[in-house]
Amino acid sequence: MLRMVLSQEEWGAAWMATDIESTEGMRSTDLATLTGVLRVCDLELTLLDGGNPRVALESRVHDGALFLSARTGFRFRGRFMLPLDWCMVGFVQSTDPAKSWCHGTPLSSGLALTVLAEGISEFVLSENSHVLLVLMPVRRLQRRFTELSLREGLPPSRALSLFRTEGGGWGERLRMHCEGLARRVVDGRLLDDEVEALLEQHIQAALAASTRERPVCPRAHHSHYLIVQRAEAFMRQHMRRDIYLQELCTAAGVSERALRYAFEHMLGLSPTRYLSMLRLCAACRSLSMADGARRTVKAIALACGLWDLSRFADNYRRVFGELPSETLMRHPPHDEGASLN
Repeated sequence: MLRMVLSQEEWGAAWMATDIESTEGMRSTDLATLTGVLRVCDLELTLLDGGNPRVALESRVHDGALFLSARTGFRFRGRFMLPLDWCMVGFVQSTDPAKSWCHGTPLSSGLALTVLAEGISEFVLSENSHVLLVLMPVRRLQRRFTELSLREGLPPSRALSLFRTEGGGWGERLRMHCEGLARRVVDGRLLDDEVEALLEQHIQAALAASTRERPVCPRAHHSHYLIVQRAEAFMRQHMRRDIYLQELCTAAGVSERALRYAFEHMLGLSPTRYLSMLRLCAACRSLSMADGARRTVKAIALACGLWDLSRFADNYRRVFGELPSETLMRHPPHDEGASLN
């Protein structure tokens, strides 16, 4: 059998071919809604393209698991931390490999992933990405892994974390299974044994994946990721006050030129522009969840380091399509979906 492995450039061309099709059916949404899509934990988003988020999103609670199919119309930085007793199995149907990454490792179409509760998970997804995610109790993954591998417990997360599915065999079966599963999530026609069937395909493909099928983070990419991570940690710690570029350079341990290059490479924004979006999105989340009778726009803005209230209101309306006061006065979002507990 002929083995075909696509290069990153070829994956990029394949992604571009799906660009127009993937924008159909998307609608504008708000960060508060997106914050709760994972149900068992909050998803923190920072917009990277300055526009109101647009997404085609379908989620189903089925057999004690959350099935989520999402197509994005915007580029964003995401962070979440799973509870200790939960895990995530996923599949990247399409994305731009030049703009998407997970912990600094480039993401490409056809990648399968496993996320265990081992701290904060960090990623960037490009516009027009399409992902399938399934969240479930970790004991189900552990039990199935033991049955299929005849080994007790779970292996280190890297053994299951990221692997390509284009190499044939179990990988190809998993890819086809996930594509069909994504359609069933959208149609609402999930089968009785969806969780067990997915776990078998996913674990078998992970166990069969060779070193060549596991993406690695290039040294330069990893270096830039660490620079951004250190600078962002400083931003978050000192968000309430003015932050100067030299302070970010000191926190990251690099020159101003190196800092700017790392941010442009990893996020497509300058450090100061990213800080502005980080503050704006933090204010949006706080406004969305706050009690309008007890908190004010001014208090929330100042807590995020947004001192010029007039400028804040203008920027907020340009990005989110409404004034901060309008966001605040809406009731906090209420989850009407089925519980995962």
